[in-house]
Amino acid sequence: MNGLSIGSIVRCRNREWIILPSPDENLLLLRPLTGSDREVCGIYRPLANLGFDRIESATFPLPKSEDSSDSVSTELLWNAARLSLRDGAGPFRSLGRVSVRPRPYQFVPLLMALRLQPIRLLVADDVGIGKTIEALLIVSELLDRGEIQRLCVLCPPYLCDQWKKELSEKFHIDAVVIRSGTVSNLERNLPSGDHSIFGYYPYIVVSIDYAKSESHRPNFLLYCPEFVIVDEAHGAAEPSGKARFQQQRHELLHKVAKDPNRHLILLTATPHSGVEASFLSLLGLIQPDFSHLNLQRLSEGERDSLARYFVQRRRADILNWLGEETPFPDRDPSEETYDLSPPYRELFERVYKFSRELVQTGETLSGWKKRIRYWTALALLRCVMSSPAAAFSALRKRERGILIDEEITDESYSPYVYDPTDQETLDVQPGHILDEGESDLSEGDRKRLREFGRLAEQIRSGENDLKVKKCCEIIRNLLREGYRPIVWCRYIATSDYVADELQRRLGKEFPDLRVISVTGKDSEDERRSRVEELSLHPRHVLVATDCLSEGINLQESFTAALHYDLPWNPNRLEQREGRVDRFGQFSKKVKTVLFYGRDNPVDGAVLDVLLRKAKEIHHDLGITVPVPTDSETIMEAVLKTLFFRAPQVQQLNLFTEPIVQDVHRRWEEVAAREKESRTRFAQRAIKPDEVDRELRESDSVLGDPGAVKDFVLNTCQRLGVTVQSKSKGVFTILTLDRFPDMVRTVLPAKNEWRVTFTTPAPENVTYLGRNHPFVTTLAQYLLEEALTFGEKAHAARCGAIRTQRVDRRTVMFLLRLRSTLEEPDKRPLLAEEVLVCGLRGSPPDKLERVPDHEVLELLQRAKPDANISIQERQEVLREVLGWWSDLQSFLQSIIQERAKNLYESHRRIRSAAHIARRGLSVQPHFPPDLLGTLVLLPVPKGVIR
Repeated sequence: MNGLSIGSIVRCRNREWIILPSPDENLLLLRPLTGSDREVCGIYRPLANLGFDRIESATFPLPKSEDSSDSVSTELLWNAARLSLRDGAGPFRSLGRVSVRPRPYQFVPLLMALRLQPIRLLVADDVGIGKTIEALLIVSELLDRGEIQRLCVLCPPYLCDQWKKELSEKFHIDAVVIRSGTVSNLERNLPSGDHSIFGYYPYIVVSIDYAKSESHRPNFLLYCPEFVIVDEAHGAAEPSGKARFQQQRHELLHKVAKDPNRHLILLTATPHSGVEASFLSLLGLIQPDFSHLNLQRLSEGERDSLARYFVQRRRADILNWLGEETPFPDRDPSEETYDLSPPYRELFERVYKFSRELVQTGETLSGWKKRIRYWTALALLRCVMSSPAAAFSALRKRERGILIDEEITDESYSPYVYDPTDQETLDVQPGHILDEGESDLSEGDRKRLREFGRLAEQIRSGENDLKVKKCCEIIRNLLREGYRPIVWCRYIATSDYVADELQRRLGKEFPDLRVISVTGKDSEDERRSRVEELSLHPRHVLVATDCLSEGINLQESFTAALHYDLPWNPNRLEQREGRVDRFGQFSKKVKTVLFYGRDNPVDGAVLDVLLRKAKEIHHDLGITVPVPTDSETIMEAVLKTLFFRAPQVQQLNLFTEPIVQDVHRRWEEVAAREKESRTRFAQRAIKPDEVDRELRESDSVLGDPGAVKDFVLNTCQRLGVTVQSKSKGVFTILTLDRFPDMVRTVLPAKNEWRVTFTTPAPENVTYLGRNHPFVTTLAQYLLEEALTFGEKAHAARCGAIRTQRVDRRTVMFLLRLRSTLEEPDKRPLLAEEVLVCGLRGSPPDKLERVPDHEVLELLQRAKPDANISIQERQEVLREVLGWWSDLQSFLQSIIQERAKNLYESHRRIRSAAHIARRGLSVQPHFPPDLLGTLVLLPVPKGVIR
């Protein structure tokens, strides 16, 4: 037992195993010789010499000459072995385990990170490029290298579940969500003793608002993991105004970043809000010196230094990066208008007049009485603009369902009326604001409010809402054109109302139509499950509030967006449209519709001042540029301008207003700086050929998507499973019942299965990557069958053919190599690879090694050109297999060379970080596993098939 080491083969429980690295010296971790990580078992070392758990040294079973078939069989075995590797010996260890194939450009932040110690990065790629994948690639790589043990993701509360899902489904990291609604259950699961939920669980996704609170911040900082990701980091920049919640977030991150050994990655698509001090505060979290930079006058040295820590790319920068196309849809924007019916126009005009009066008379008041009149006016106006349902809900006198447990301030009211993108969306009708405002009104004004509610109810229950009718017309046309739309609403009542109307008005024309409303009243799990259920219907429409504008990926099921209520924040507009316009959208075109009232001065103001300018900049530059000041401040100024105008001049051009001119001028200046910044920091620190080199080396070990495709299709052919190719890149697997029982356990419960080997996958098509359960189970089945059933296996271990591709006997040995990587004070790592070793001649003196590229070409392209009898084939194989013991010294030099390459790769990838690598060693294991062999014989002259 004492002589056994990591990577050794042992026999235990009537089965051969490989010893894996273990975190506990008293625990032996064993993986079956041909099994997966799901089958790893632990043996208590003190019992490893006793009874059932007794462990003995073993060797990999050699093939027999009778275990023979053709060259396709050997290629199948080679791919099955490669695709079974999890601890790959390539430069990126983590790729053997992740369930996603990253795009080449997504490796840039990984290479940047591996050159830093500690890792400090600001990743500011555009919306929809894949910052989550980029950050988690870094985490996964460091976990697999043993450089970190714990992880924390800090994000807004509405993104917690999405992060947990991405960690689990794509990176097999089982994290827990820590926010107010989950803490009690997590604490109940703690073992007895003094434990903190922040310290006990190794992988945590934490609501930044929960962690920043005074009662939780000290405990969080005490147990904060060594690797922290901050999503939506712009919401934690040092604010320019009085946003107390944002100031608390920034103070929390400032303390997190103070630990000089902590790894920290900040993610945001909008790092620069136009307020330079806020942007510098983010850069200061990465490197304190960066907070003092003059961004308008950066020296070349400062640019180079900043580029080591900062990457910011547009979609245009990565569309064909390294020759791999990354498809994004074309966005087709349009505008549609509606007119108010006479009853609705009467309600709107009366409410608008009432709101003007509230604001104007409020000028004579002071303090909070003045502010509550302003908030009452806005809350009432916004609900009436949204829908009669929202107006009625806000105005009716009953239990509001909103509990105000904090001081009533502008900051607490703002999320109910405006559209802040750095806080959780509040989509409840702001009836509590009306209640507070009503308490200070005269009886006459209160009577007017009650009358507004009565008019709203009449419109809601009748046929006088031309806004919803026009919306139905637009959605009808989108459905006829094959689009699957999302209708974005501001309030819950509006969303429910619009969904009911769409189903009622369109259901007869589209009998298979399914329309649902998803709002903030649904839990995170309910939202996700309801959206997933909706996507199963062939024709579907989602009506939703902004609770879905972040956090749930919708591009796979929806292809259009209509803004039923215009957002008062251009950032919210981009967030909504970014749900469908992002990587992973299979449709080549997505439609977006701005929907507004033709005779509504507030809609006109929002469009003229904010939304059209935002779209103009996005169209010209291909990037999203936030408004260069607080959108609430702009809207308040614009609304007051409207409120204090005479009624007959409401429609005057707002562009002549000084505040609008100033905002647009500053916005254009920020956009120009953003364009320059993104050009400067697109991928300045990493060159494409560096990524290409590491990717090629990694793919040679683990297999690329082409290898997965060849393996699956060839295996299906061997198993007698029918596969049809009806469209480009999409295959339909039929006769699923012909798969072995072991494989059928991971198949979908249907008669046929549409799959693809490239991303993004079309709707109702499954992407098969190397770590998909079907691919891994199929590979495991072929390996186990080859070792167990010999010549009867579908992928027999030996083969011999005559081919015109060689002019003398060429022997290929299919070898699985294992090495142990050791560093002082770190847990050893296991690295595996599958090598096809080609030889010409005969041992011991006349051996010539065939170059690797030539061997692989022969393996994949050599086909039988003449017959060979079974007897001759077995004689040839018997002779070649008899060389095995004599080949060990020859193979030893090859294996040592591979170990040296692994050593250099491991050092190279982290060398620029100046991490001490003294003591790093790579110890190869001998002998290698002989998985199989293929002998290529020349075709004698004059012999034809």
